[in-house]
Amino acid sequence: MKHMNSEVKEERTSNKNRIDLFLVPIVLIAAFLNLFKIWTDEYANAYYTAAVKSMLQSFHNFFYASFDPGGYVTIDKPPVVFWIQTISAKIFGFHGWSVILPQALAGIGSVLLLYVLVKRTFGVWAGRFAALAMALTPIVPAVSRTNNIDSMLVFTLLVATWMLFRAVRTAKFGWVLAAFAMIGVAFNMKMLQAYMVLPAFYVFYVVATKITWKKKIAFLTTATALMLAVSVSWAVVVDSTSADKRPYMGSSQTNSVLELAFGYNGINRLTGNTSVTGSSHKQPAQTEQQTASSETKQSSNSSADSSQSSNQRKSSSSQKMQAPGGGNQNGMFNTGNPGPFRLFQKGLSDQISWLLPFVIFSIVGLFAGVKFKGPYTTKQKESLFWLAWLLPVAVFFSIAGFFHQYYLIMLAPPIAAFAGAGAVALWSMYKQHNGWKSWLLPGGILTTAALQVYIMSPYVSSIGAAPIAGVGALGVILALVLAVRKQRKNSLTNYLGAAAMVVLLAMPAYWAMTPIIYGGNSMLPSAGPDSSSGMGGPPSTATNSKQSGFNGMQPPSGSSNGGQMPGGSSNNGQMQPPSGSSNSGQMQMPGGSSNNSQMPNSFSSKSSSSKRKSGGMNAEVNQKLLNYLTKNNTGEKYLFATTDSTSAAPYIIKTGKPVMAMGGFSGSDPILTVSKLKAMIKKGEVKYFYLSGMGKGGQSDVITWIKENSKEIPSSKWQSTSSSAQQGPSGNGTLYEITLK
Repeated sequence: MKHMNSEVKEERTSNKNRIDLFLVPIVLIAAFLNLFKIWTDEYANAYYTAAVKSMLQSFHNFFYASFDPGGYVTIDKPPVVFWIQTISAKIFGFHGWSVILPQALAGIGSVLLLYVLVKRTFGVWAGRFAALAMALTPIVPAVSRTNNIDSMLVFTLLVATWMLFRAVRTAKFGWVLAAFAMIGVAFNMKMLQAYMVLPAFYVFYVVATKITWKKKIAFLTTATALMLAVSVSWAVVVDSTSADKRPYMGSSQTNSVLELAFGYNGINRLTGNTSVTGSSHKQPAQTEQQTASSETKQSSNSSADSSQSSNQRKSSSSQKMQAPGGGNQNGMFNTGNPGPFRLFQKGLSDQISWLLPFVIFSIVGLFAGVKFKGPYTTKQKESLFWLAWLLPVAVFFSIAGFFHQYYLIMLAPPIAAFAGAGAVALWSMYKQHNGWKSWLLPGGILTTAALQVYIMSPYVSSIGAAPIAGVGALGVILALVLAVRKQRKNSLTNYLGAAAMVVLLAMPAYWAMTPIIYGGNSMLPSAGPDSSSGMGGPPSTATNSKQSGFNGMQPPSGSSNGGQMPGGSSNNGQMQPPSGSSNSGQMQMPGGSSNNSQMPNSFSSKSSSSKRKSGGMNAEVNQKLLNYLTKNNTGEKYLFATTDSTSAAPYIIKTGKPVMAMGGFSGSDPILTVSKLKAMIKKGEVKYFYLSGMGKGGQSDVITWIKENSKEIPSSKWQSTSSSAQQGPSGNGTLYEITLK
């Protein structure tokens, strides 16, 4: 940090095309965290990987993002990211790593973009710190190492940010249009989540451009109209296509993309409301425990992004999701309880909040002395942009009814930007003895170290007490020494400042490595010593500290099972198995069977392969069942039908053949009716049905009809000895055959 301000000026005037040698190791760190061992994840998020397998087979499936090769139902997200994944799989071959690769590269690209965005205005050291903070934010590599959407979404929004900054610098309206159009592209990745950055875009353009108000309003109105047009372009094409000529829009209740965007993937995320209206199908009575247990199965073994909003229905009233054991939805997926300090609660703080106190001090320093009416410097304008990104997103996650931990990657860019810009600004104020502002640096270091001790304290059995005590002690010592040495100008003070930043980034760096050390979870990605569980939160008390964390760097006992529940506690956002369960904290399957019970895809706690199967879910097929179905197929379009995507996905991945998920992702989509099913059977499209006893939502009457009009296939013909424990909610899963003339 020595002579940082003078170095910033010198490097600004140096050759702009010269490679920043300090950036090289930062990029290498990001590459390691995002890419290392992604080849061990054979199936990644099986729900999305199955879609890529299907999309490779025809342009029809590709355009609609069909979950199955038969074009029966789509996945629950728009197609842009999956188009990119499919292209990657086409180029490199269909593998788990080839569908993960685009997100991993996007994670690295976000680090580079943040460097470019921050460096230009705040200086090269600020850009370096910002890039390093982005690379080491734990949830960033955790998400980027999967085929979930969010890493690509953040990269796209940062590209839009670069365009917006360029629009302001060059005063060219074309760049404004390009920036807002890029947000429209991001909408076609994850719908309304892309619009979280709009307050920042509007505020920054209004404040930063030196044009008349009339032009500002006209330009922003035009750019917004273009953004909306790009956003709904795919949706309009799909919704205007006859339903019999395209797949059903998965996870919608009216077979509409727009309903999916503004309901299931929109307002319902804020309210947490899982009630559904407008369907003629009725759901049979279920206990709250059964409802939540079926959701738990989906969250553990299928798309992380679809698990809670599976649209449970009652015939006359809406229904709120409850966690197993009677807890409310605020305790599900370890996202804590809504409130102003939610981001500091366990389960969320260790994913994103390591540097938040330092960021708060940085914001105070960067905006100190700013007058409401201006004029504003370029630094203040861009600081306002990052603040207008940070605050609305933080407020959303503080009050939202439903989200997953990995959504928090949306907070990573503004936090990293303020960490970089703030480090330089606070250091400058400290060195210049700038009154009360000179205390911001030691204050930020002290409070940030204190928060990090708080974040790590529940993990003492996993990582040991030494690193926790070390961070706390070093943080306090360095902050106090910097406070005492305020009036001294020598190299030791510079080294102390640099050491403080290293201390504050040390534990985020370790946390960012946990998906590599312990194994990740592609359905519910998170960072931490229990990262393979996909549920976040402190590890089980049964974990042997000698086998984990810094003491041997080994995964906690049982971490290979993606259904393992952290801690077994029902508070602070952690789910607990239904009351009376004997599975000792493991994820509960519908009806009370443990996650080790096997569906036809032979879900088991450990993979027999050297490759990891979907973050602990062994997504291998039951080979005997597959052989039976293949041998007895007489030209039917679908290999078999099942209630939801969990059982269907591994067979699609393995064979590339159509498998019908009758109720879509969770089994509750009102896609199929008895009359439609009869017609399909008569046309010879399907004859085998694997039922595990579920009959959620509008599929209950279909399930009943199948059971009443079918021939049960003896399990000895299709169930291998190793899957003899195959169980569903009400006993063993059953294979049925129906042939209508």
